[in-house]
Amino acid sequence: MKLKKSFILLLMLCCLPVFAQKKEQKEENTIADKPLFRDTIYDGAADPTIIWNKKEKKWFMFYTNRRANIGGNGVSWVHGTPIGIAESSDGAHWTYKANCTINYSMKDVTYWAPEVIEHKGKYHMYLTIVPGVFEDWYHPRYIVHLTSKNAIDWKFESKLNLASERCIDASVFRLPNGNWRMYYNNENDGKSIYYADSNDLYHWVDSGKKVVKDRGEGPKVFQWKNKNWMIIDAWKGLGVFSSNDFVNWTRQEKNILQIPGTGKDDQVIGGHADVIVNGDKAYIFYFTHPGRTPENKGKDTFETRRSSIQVAELEYNNGEIICNRDKPVTINLKPTKKWKIK
Repeated sequence: MKLKKSFILLLMLCCLPVFAQKKEQKEENTIADKPLFRDTIYDGAADPTIIWNKKEKKWFMFYTNRRANIGGNGVSWVHGTPIGIAESSDGAHWTYKANCTINYSMKDVTYWAPEVIEHKGKYHMYLTIVPGVFEDWYHPRYIVHLTSKNAIDWKFESKLNLASERCIDASVFRLPNGNWRMYYNNENDGKSIYYADSNDLYHWVDSGKKVVKDRGEGPKVFQWKNKNWMIIDAWKGLGVFSSNDFVNWTRQEKNILQIPGTGKDDQVIGGHADVIVNGDKAYIFYFTHPGRTPENKGKDTFETRRSSIQVAELEYNNGEIICNRDKPVTINLKPTKKWKIK
């Protein structure tokens, strides 16, 4: 009997490395859902931004919660929008968690394009505000600063004084000198990209400089492959720029996510994105309007309004970024200091 028990114990010990290897392989080969996420309230998730929530030990995806399923005239459904949160343990599978509670009192306020970062144990959100619900696009917008301890409940800090009263889509990046830079879209100057600087995330000085003259919105700045990158939503896929000094940006010839994919909800152009660099890999989280196909041109229905979040892996080829959105995405995000300068 003792010999039998010893044999069983020895067999179990021999199998442990195999089990561990299989578990490791499973973790390393997590295939992302397609589409990655659809909002369960309004079915209009757009403008994603991703952070690691230290307390929850989960990845949080913040997004503009467009009200695709409410009806309404004009573009009123893109107004009155809350900020939704989805959560994930690996970046491959996401579930709806909640809408943000935002301490910014205003009747029928519209929230767009959240930018969220964590610094010294506090979360900071830079959020586009539209003061009301409107059926067209011709109204003021501005960016406010909010803070939070849990990334769910948000306290108003200030309204930012930027280049005009029609500024949207903040993207905050830490420069090599330790200061912070916010890139944003100045709609009053041909929807070009401007920037402001801060040394504490609270007080911002606008540069008054247009660093990208091309029309576009939703800038996202990141470092990868020893280069500085900016991606913007050009409404015909995403424009890709690089820079040596964070001021002078050079556009690569080809957009990414311009050619429709073949996957579910991905057969149209990609829009307003976030990029997560995790190890040596870079993943782009973007949204699509699956119903906006050539045969539906000019139609305004639930199918043309609803949106889905997608993810694809970026590739580096001959000094440029490319993206094959039809490749299955192997992803298993690990907690990292998003703003660490490499």
